[in-house]
Amino acid sequence: MGTKVRDVMTPDPIGVYYDQTIGEAAQVMRDAGVGAVLVVNGQELCGVVTDRDLVVRAVAESMGPDHAVGPLASPDLVGVHADDDTSEAVRLMRRHAIRRLPVIDEGQVAGMVSLGDIAIARDSGSALADVCRAKPNT
Repeated sequence: MGTKVRDVMTPDPIGVYYDQTIGEAAQVMRDAGVGAVLVVNGQELCGVVTDRDLVVRAVAESMGPDHAVGPLASPDLVGVHADDDTSEAVRLMRRHAIRRLPVIDEGQVAGMVSLGDIAIARDSGSALADVCRAKPNT
């Protein structure tokens, strides 16, 4: 049996509200040292926004920092269960061409797992693992 997602995920994921601004979301990512945040609309998880989304979907389209972040959220949310093997997370990442997945435990979002988290768990001496462990350039 392989490594479980819960063993490599980052617990307590960071989130922003749908109507918060792009600028606020960027500040939250910077302050938390993360590249993605969950987007919540009321009590419902409605997507994920990454630092890349802020550039490709917002800045490149001339959206200012005062625009709502919610419309940038990837609408087709793909998640993985905490007790799934990391190979299932990798399969989902490959299939959907994504680098991060919300982790579900007992019907709630319990964390996020990234390609980097899995790289570190599978081969902690690899170049990818070294890059993923490095502190963010802020």
